[in-house]
Amino acid sequence: MSTQNSETRIFRAPGRVNLIGEHTDYNDGFVMPVALDFFTWATVSPLENHKLQIFSENFNEEIEVDLDDQNLARRGHWSDYPVGVAVVLERAGYRLRGAKLRIRGEVPIGSGLSSSAAIEVATASALVANSGLNIEARELARLCQRAENEFVGARVGIMDQFVSLFGKAHKALLLDCRSLEFELLPLPDNVRLIICNTMVKHELASSAYNERREQCEAGAKYLNVTALRDATLEQLEQHRSGLPEVVYRRCRHVITENTRVLTAGEALEQGDLDHFGKLMAESHQSLRDDYEVSSEELDLMVELAQKIDGVYGARMTGGGFGGCTVNLVRNEKVDEFSARVAEGYEQVTKIKPEIYITTAADGAEEVSHG
Repeated sequence: MSTQNSETRIFRAPGRVNLIGEHTDYNDGFVMPVALDFFTWATVSPLENHKLQIFSENFNEEIEVDLDDQNLARRGHWSDYPVGVAVVLERAGYRLRGAKLRIRGEVPIGSGLSSSAAIEVATASALVANSGLNIEARELARLCQRAENEFVGARVGIMDQFVSLFGKAHKALLLDCRSLEFELLPLPDNVRLIICNTMVKHELASSAYNERREQCEAGAKYLNVTALRDATLEQLEQHRSGLPEVVYRRCRHVITENTRVLTAGEALEQGDLDHFGKLMAESHQSLRDDYEVSSEELDLMVELAQKIDGVYGARMTGGGFGGCTVNLVRNEKVDEFSARVAEGYEQVTKIKPEIYITTAADGAEEVSHG
């Protein structure tokens, strides 16, 4: 695609890592993600017709869709994400101008760092600007989430799209997934975020995700609350005998995880990284035992990290069943940590992990160069 057109504009949106608060977002709960300095870039220029021409640099493939086509549906293809965003915008009453889009993603796909939300938010930002529309950022987050829920068919909560829009450099974002109110919390200068990619993604991830959502909904219904966000541990214990054991454990994870997120927020405000790290460890244990979304590879990564001096906290992050761990590591220990975890992991699994040393970044924005 030529970028000589004077109306060409470039947008970028970040992936994210979640420090604590896993599987709480779709239960109206609390989460603490960070926008990462890995981005998806969307270059857009207008077309005179009502079509989208989308080129993916990552897949080296171009597709074209007619926005007037009422039968656009998911194809199980990379294009479902940008096309889904366009379809949802149109259905919400936002008339889009035809566009040429060129998409380039730096967020590792399938790693649990939310490459999907980065594509959705970058695409939405580009299409909205190209069409001269003005959509408030919270509404844009909801529309991007709807694209993934209704068009792509993944029942994700709003966390990923929200932090991709609202993230800030050097800050963690404490989000109430019900009210969408948030607080930005300081990440100390003396630590780095290190993400360890197990390079493993177990096949049952999406079906198990939807199954856990159903178990949480069943628990909320039995406890007679709108969502598990409204339940207390005392309430859960009172009703334990009437709940299937597996539903009880799913609920226990969500209820305790919400408390951990709020406590972690206080710890970060006070600069108490030791307490924060302890909460990360408890979160991982709960995800492993009560929610059962960890894996041998994730558990190994966490165990290796916990043995290294200078590591405040380590836990699995994202949906689970593979993907990544997130680690808070003192600056001067970053190189040692990376080398020891990579070596220890490869020794046991015979898989070479990817290790990303990263920082908190700003949310989606228009940029002057790609």
